[in-house]
Amino acid sequence: MSMELFDNDAEEIAYYKRTFEELRTRMELILENYRPVMNGEIYLSGEDVCKLLHISKRTLQQYRDDNILPYIQIGGKIIYRESDILTILEQNYTSKE
Repeated sequence: MSMELFDNDAEEIAYYKRTFEELRTRMELILENYRPVMNGEIYLSGEDVCKLLHISKRTLQQYRDDNILPYIQIGGKIIYRESDILTILEQNYTSKE
């Protein structure tokens, strides 16, 4: 974009502020929905799983205790393979027939 398009510095500053805010909003959206992939597998946090399954953190803990949901613990961090969650859901699906 050419600088001649702006009549004064105030317009230019306002333009760049708007552009920066739009970029920041887009980046926040991307980061909010970003799920790292390792070896083609997507890993989810406990919070992600709770949102996905519409359950509480306590229910998630109970699912771990009862060996309903497989998980990986690295240090104090617990993560879940997305494919494991989908497999459990498919195995326990019942049709309305």
